[in-house]
Order: sequence, then C-alpha cells, then structure tokens
Amino acid sequence: MSELMTPALAGAAAGLGVAMPMGAMSVLLLQEAMRHRRTAMAAATGIAVVDLGYAALATAVGPWVASHVSPVEAWVRLASAAVLLAIAAHGLAGARAKPVTGEADPGTAAAAGPAGAKGSVTGLRPARTFARYVALTAINPTTALYFAALTTAQGATLGSGPAGAAFLVGVGVASLLWQQSLVTLGSLAGARISATARVWTFRLGYGLVAAYALKIAFPLP
Repeated sequence: MSELMTPALAGAAAGLGVAMPMGAMSVLLLQEAMRHRRTAMAAATGIAVVDLGYAALATAVGPWVASHVSPVEAWVRLASAAVLLAIAAHGLAGARAKPVTGEADPGTAAAAGPAGAKGSVTGLRPARTFARYVALTAINPTTALYFAALTTAQGATLGSGPAGAAFLVGVGVASLLWQQSLVTLGSLAGARISATARVWTFRLGYGLVAAYALKIAFPLP
C-alpha cells in the first residue's frame, strides 16, 4: 500500500496543478454556484471528469512512449520539463489582478454559445450542464499537453497498473475536490471571488506545475 502512496500524491499534486489556476471555466463555475448549486455541482464534476480523462489517456500512452525512447530518456525528460515550465511561465505571466466581470473569456464565451455569452449556463438541467462543461473544458489543449508531458517524463514510475491507477485516483480526487470547493465558495459567499484571490490561485497552481517540471528535470534520489 505504501508504494502506491507516492503516485497517488503525485497525481493529487498534478490534479491541483491543472485545476487551481482560475481561468474562464472557474469564473463560470462560481457564477453558476451563485445561482443554482445543484447544476454547479454537475458542472464541477464535468470539469473534473475531463481532467481525469486527459490524465488517463496520457498515463496509458506516456509509459509506452517512454519505453521506446529509453536511449534518449534524459532528453525526453528535459523536453517534458521544458514544456511544463513554459506552461507555468505563461500562466504566471497572466496572473495579474483583473476584475472578474460577468462574462467569461471571449474564447470560452464563443464556444459556449448564447449561454456562454452571458457568463453562465444557468437554466440547464444538471445532466445538460454536465455535458456543456465537459465540452467547454475538453477544448482546452493545455490540459492535454500538461498531462502528456508529465506522464511521458515519468513513464517508468507509472508503468505498472497499480501505480498508474493510484496516480489517476489522485488526479481525479484532487480536481473534483477543488472544483466542488469553488461551488461551495460561490454558493456561500454570494459574490464573485476577489481579483487578489484569483491571482493567488494562479500563482499556487502554476507554482505546482513549475515544481513538477524541476522535479522531472532533476529527479530526487
């Protein structure tokens, strides 16, 4: 059991790394929670399901890729670390205090259609809300790239079935708990999260990504 704790904790850190930075989806989720907690819980679950799905796909493919590039494993590890550092740097560069308006980012609003243009999918039943948030989250390529780089670099660690499963459990639980925490915050506070709080979620989330990158580039004994 103890040997599964390490990949589970690694998965939890990975899940928080991708879930914590508050972008357009988090804003939409908070606004949904202010209006209807039940549909917001479905939306939060949809976001976590996509995170888990991308992690599962990457975990299935990553070890296979790693096993076929063993002669250049160090270079693959460094390339993966570079990708993660680039994601972290880009995210941290955008971590500026901005007022949270009633609308989502333009790209997400366009993808959401008329409901997204209003910054909310209020009025949809939980099942439809779940599907809508799955679709909106799935079109973000950063999540897929993040898990692909992470799992390819750790192919040997996640090569066994139990270790990979423990990693995925960690990712799914951490992402779901974070998203549901946002639902609770939105439903209880009744007001949008402050700009300062959003900045700190970016810093913490992308800080985890950067720490992961450094661990991959310079593995601890």
